[in-house]
Amino acid sequence: MILQQVRVRFAPSPTGSLHIGGARTALFNWLFARKHDGVFVLRLEDTDLLRSSEESSAGIIDGLQWLGLNWDEGPETGGSYGPYRQSERLPVYRKYLEQLVADGQAYYCFCSNEELQQEKEAARNGKRDYKYSGRCRELTSEEVQQRLSQGLKPVIRIKAPDNGTCVVHDLIRGDVEFNYVLMDDFIIAKSDGWPTYNFAVVVDDASMDITHVIRAEEHLSNTPKQLLIYESLGLTPPLFAHVSMILAPDRSKLSKRHGATSVQEFREQGYLPEALVNYLALLGWSSGDDRDFWSLDELVAEFDLENISRSPAVYDIEKLTWMNGNYLGKADSERLLSLVSNDNQIKRWSALYPRDYLLQALRLVGSRVKTLNEIPAAIEYFCEDIAAYDGKGVAKHFRKADAVDILTALIELVDNCTQFEAELIETRMRLQADIMRLKAAELIHPARLALSGRTNTPGLFEIMELLGRERCRQRLQNAVAYIRGL
Repeated sequence: MILQQVRVRFAPSPTGSLHIGGARTALFNWLFARKHDGVFVLRLEDTDLLRSSEESSAGIIDGLQWLGLNWDEGPETGGSYGPYRQSERLPVYRKYLEQLVADGQAYYCFCSNEELQQEKEAARNGKRDYKYSGRCRELTSEEVQQRLSQGLKPVIRIKAPDNGTCVVHDLIRGDVEFNYVLMDDFIIAKSDGWPTYNFAVVVDDASMDITHVIRAEEHLSNTPKQLLIYESLGLTPPLFAHVSMILAPDRSKLSKRHGATSVQEFREQGYLPEALVNYLALLGWSSGDDRDFWSLDELVAEFDLENISRSPAVYDIEKLTWMNGNYLGKADSERLLSLVSNDNQIKRWSALYPRDYLLQALRLVGSRVKTLNEIPAAIEYFCEDIAAYDGKGVAKHFRKADAVDILTALIELVDNCTQFEAELIETRMRLQADIMRLKAAELIHPARLALSGRTNTPGLFEIMELLGRERCRQRLQNAVAYIRGL
């Protein structure tokens, strides 16, 4: 049972776009916070001044907002634990650094790059793992002041134990042991005064009262160093939960060569945010059954760290696309039209046709597209004359000896149908098939090809009703002329 208020954070480094691995981490934190009526904090770890950018920060914020993962504290929201950008928290870090040095838990190190390189060479020649020798560890205060007065810019190193073990109590992986003998006096502040990642993250999590750190598995190896910093500062660490990696289908590290990997790319490729959120939730988490589709509210109700797998999750773009198609099929046509409104073809068609006409076309094709980007092509034959017929369809339906007779009969049907509505058109077409002693399909398939240029479409009779009598007649006549020219 969790007794204190849950406070979790998503703390990306704004050095690139919002990767789906980061988005999943954010989602798991968000779900955990909402499940326990807690607080979800967004913190930007932008102390890498060379690689961090405002563009990346804006992209991360935009990506989270698009996914619907609203934060309770953070950039653009504020909160009583700010600032929420590490680049604005330097005075906070200095206070804790000075405390560690004053308490003898950390020390100034003046070793030059050349001296450190010599140590590394000696370790390499001796075929042993490199550890900093600690040569500056026992400098007296007078020696330190002398070097500082000379204008030397030291790093700050923490005093690490040289024996014993560190046990990380992980809520997903259980107890994980690390041997201190492998740890040296690592740097916690660089010579320019900026803290290193391991120090800053501890200070931030502690000063923001973070109770649970849910993050990627790759950070597990950093945890012993962070626990040492907590101990040296006399602070109580949060609970840790390290989520397994997302692997490519070939079980290699997921990269650009496997397709889209960022939230922005999925958005640009026509995926819906709710589909991506639903899919990401299933990458490493399971409720215990084979259910695929979940709303956010349902995920909040069922989410639990105990149901997160220790095994890597495998990225499957085909499943995501299938799920996205299901969401598109259930989406309101008004929303779909709004989402594709910036497409150049849609803009042009919106100027040529009534909005209701386009909405009706979307209602017909919505269940047949897998991404938003497929929509313009899917409704093109409702808005443009047929430029070409499907080659296989031509061979199968237009090259038959009776193709012209069939389409000519359909032209008469179009002209004589009293009410041009789907139900009546279907009744008349099936009756015409009986008169011609043909199967209904022998009329339906060539009609579909003539009216859409395609062999695979939504219901033919609904298409005919929407196209209207005049365009159906013209397209059937065009198809007859085409066949006669074969």
